[in-house]
Amino acid sequence: MSANTLAERARHAIEVKHSRFLALAAPVATPEQALAFVQEVSDPAATHNCWAYRIGAQYRFNDDGEPSGTAGRPILAAIDGQGCDQVVAVVTRWYGGIKLGAGGLVRAYGGAAAECLRLAPRRELIVYEEFELAYPFEDIGAVHAALNAFGAEKAEERFDADGAQVRIRLPASQSLALKAQLRDATRNRVRLRSPGEPLAGRDPLDPLPLSS
Repeated sequence: MSANTLAERARHAIEVKHSRFLALAAPVATPEQALAFVQEVSDPAATHNCWAYRIGAQYRFNDDGEPSGTAGRPILAAIDGQGCDQVVAVVTRWYGGIKLGAGGLVRAYGGAAAECLRLAPRRELIVYEEFELAYPFEDIGAVHAALNAFGAEKAEERFDADGAQVRIRLPASQSLALKAQLRDATRNRVRLRSPGEPLAGRDPLDPLPLSS
């Protein structure tokens, strides 16, 4: 299942036993952007500003003084439960005079974040892959045609005595079809690697045989 991120910032407010909770969420691409959002929207006059973010395998959460595990982790669970990635959520609480208990806090923080994300406009999160290709001069036209057909972004094209090399970037969902097209169009003369690998090596995710 493909992940989604938010199309824009979102907010949702609830009240639980006179405590007010305001959930604010935003799309982010880096931990630095997530922490900047936390700093921007946190209210220093509030009782607590609890938060979490998920960016791929990276995540972080903070209870900001609430009992451990009752605020930041439920917010992170809401992000994951809503199928979101590259998202930060801050839930600010203004204490209303009635203690909620650990279970009540978990439901309030997690519920506010989950409803904020559920109601927010989404966009599909496109995952990109990068590859480097090397091919003989006679295949330049066929390679360029295949790259254009799949909307691959080309960068750092270089030429030497053996032919051409180019770095490409394209949605991961298109990579297998592009590799098959390159194999058929060039009679398997294209050598392919992930950035940083030697051209003689095989991309472990690549089903396209390398030319000898």
